Amino acid sequence: MEKRIGLIGIVVENEEAVEKLNNILHDYGKYIVGRMGIPYRERNISVISVVIDAPTDVISSLAGKLGMITGISIKTVYSKLPKFSENLEEASE
Repeated sequence: MEKRIGLIGIVVENEEAVEKLNNILHDYGKYIVGRMGIPYRERNISVISVVIDAPTDVISSLAGKLGMITGISIKTVYSKLPKFSENLEEASE
């Protein structure tokens, strides 16, 4: 299965959704490269970016689960990089 780098942008509009959000991200923790959260107090929201390195079906599954949480909006962007193993082969040449 091809692995891709993905960026999931999350806007948390309802603070009650945070526990469910964190539980889902925890379940996918082995794929998460990094996460950054920014509270935007003036608008009473939080913006979170999650970088993930995983097979495309895993990224889609995570995005789907997050998108079903009431009070959260998400958008996913996929890299155009080839699968990770090809990058390693090219680097060793």
